[in-house]
Amino acid sequence: MNILYALFVITVLLLLVSIGVQVPVLAWFFGVIIPYIAILIFIVGICYRVIKWARAPVPFRIPTTCGQQKSLPWIKSSNLEAPYNTLGVLIRMVLEVLFFRSLFRNTKQGLKDGPKLVYGSNYYLWLGALAFHWSFLIIFIRHYRFFSDPVPFFVNFVQYFDGLFQIGVPILYLTDVVIVAALTYLFLRRVLDLRLRYISLVADYFALFLLLGIVLSGILMRYFFKTDIVAVKELTIGLLSFHPTIPEGVGTLFFIHLFMVSVLLIYFPFSKLLHLAGVFLSPTRNLTANSREKRHINPWNYPVKVHTYEEWEEDFKEKMKKAGYTLERE
Repeated sequence: MNILYALFVITVLLLLVSIGVQVPVLAWFFGVIIPYIAILIFIVGICYRVIKWARAPVPFRIPTTCGQQKSLPWIKSSNLEAPYNTLGVLIRMVLEVLFFRSLFRNTKQGLKDGPKLVYGSNYYLWLGALAFHWSFLIIFIRHYRFFSDPVPFFVNFVQYFDGLFQIGVPILYLTDVVIVAALTYLFLRRVLDLRLRYISLVADYFALFLLLGIVLSGILMRYFFKTDIVAVKELTIGLLSFHPTIPEGVGTLFFIHLFMVSVLLIYFPFSKLLHLAGVFLSPTRNLTANSREKRHINPWNYPVKVHTYEEWEEDFKEKMKKAGYTLERE
């Protein structure tokens, strides 16, 4: 039912924009007003969430470690698994953000004959997630050519290597194929795995359907239903320069693509997708593991009256002598 609910919402959105852009006034609404609202909500929402996370106090060092911490000089430590300085944290964060290192090290478990619990690798999930995120990043960079004139050199560089294995005309970009395959795998994994499907929510399927809708509408415009690129670039540059216009030649498919991107921008700050920013503020990743090297005192601790051993011995020394205990103070 969660799949059907998410699919129903996506279908309603598609019908809404498909019918609405047929009216000139609503075309301006979907092509100009909605994108501006989406960008505003995206920026304000992310800033609000990031500031809220950044203000949360973290009095203790709680990084996730799977290696020897630095303690005594003669004990070999692991600065990557339990980073004790800024360099170690930086390297671990780079590997985490760019290559999903913790996901690569992730394992799956299941019951086998016996029954007994068996652990195994989970590299398919890591590969699917890596393929999706890198493809999305490359496609995002390629789209920068619609917002600038002239096109920056790095965009042409990325576009050249993305279409290095030229197949047909127009050039078939590798990322277009990879991102569809990756999203399909992530969806099928969530559906076919009974345990994962049991804990999946409508929001999980909605995000996948929304991303698939954006990707497929873009692919349809590029390879099957031709769109006036000059008109599209005129519209995007007009939005960016705050001189919006709806030129002739922009078809319904482009409005669908633009509207779904706007929905993604609106949905992004309030969803799980915000791990894009949250990973940098995760105390389990961005802190040094130096709790053995340095004492961290909770700033919220209130003064507590303690009873030291010396005081305790002074109170009970006569009874301890009679019991035959050796007193340290004597």
